[in-house]
Amino acid sequence: MRLGVIRCHWRIPVFGMFPALPLCMKRLINLTPSPGLGFTLAVLPFLAAACLYLFMSMERHAQNPNDRLLPSGAQLLEGVRIVAIEPDKRTGDIILWTDTEASLIRLGWGLGVSAALGLSFGVLTGLFPYARSAFSPLIAVLSLIPPMAILPILFLALGLDELSKIALIVLGIAPFIMRDLQNRVMEIPREQFIKAQSLGANSWQIILRIVLPQVTPRLIDALRLSMGAAWLFLISAEAIAAEQGLGYRIFLVRRYMAMDIILPYVAWITLLAYASDRFLWWLNRRSFPWLFPAERNPP
Repeated sequence: MRLGVIRCHWRIPVFGMFPALPLCMKRLINLTPSPGLGFTLAVLPFLAAACLYLFMSMERHAQNPNDRLLPSGAQLLEGVRIVAIEPDKRTGDIILWTDTEASLIRLGWGLGVSAALGLSFGVLTGLFPYARSAFSPLIAVLSLIPPMAILPILFLALGLDELSKIALIVLGIAPFIMRDLQNRVMEIPREQFIKAQSLGANSWQIILRIVLPQVTPRLIDALRLSMGAAWLFLISAEAIAAEQGLGYRIFLVRRYMAMDIILPYVAWITLLAYASDRFLWWLNRRSFPWLFPAERNPP
């Protein structure tokens, strides 16, 4: 049986969305949606989830008009009006904005301290063998401790004020950033260090001229990957001991089954986390364009 070269001369369009190409040349990995189609594909899952929620809410309210588990669209809008527009009768503040400010301040301090510690110890342990031998085992052990398990210890040692909440975020994400940056520093080709030393560079100059320019974008990516965990630790700390904050508000109204407030708060937290992720993505590409020359779409 003779096997020859497969040839194809038929050209067919795919649902009218892509230009006609020979059928044998078409591969899914080679098909890239246009910007408009890409946006449509991105929006469709959210629309499907919203439609599914509204359908389930209508079904539950048809069986029980007083159902509070899945509030209707009108009830959700009323909940948004109460927390985001109407001033609180006791304090006169807008609850959503006050809680958002308190949570973002704690999150900002936690991420800032974690970034500083992660960069310092990551460069130190990745560049200097003596420091790696001294600190790497400790950092590895710290990264394996469940932060929520030591939350009571933090409250007892640091009190119920802001310091304990910030410390929980730092203990939760800083060890992982340290280990990640240590590996990034160790991946830098050794030849760069040898060439710099042959030109008379000392250790401090090597850090400033070689290590930091290559590690700083990795630090921003590490913060992006740690954003979800940072929000988790923040919400957990606020739920236990706080007087303001997004997590505090959610766990305060849960006893009343106020899903018309809880769901908008969850959506708002998700939006803030997504906006933070996109900002760090933009900052990384804006500050270090040489590292992403061929990238077009955000990951």
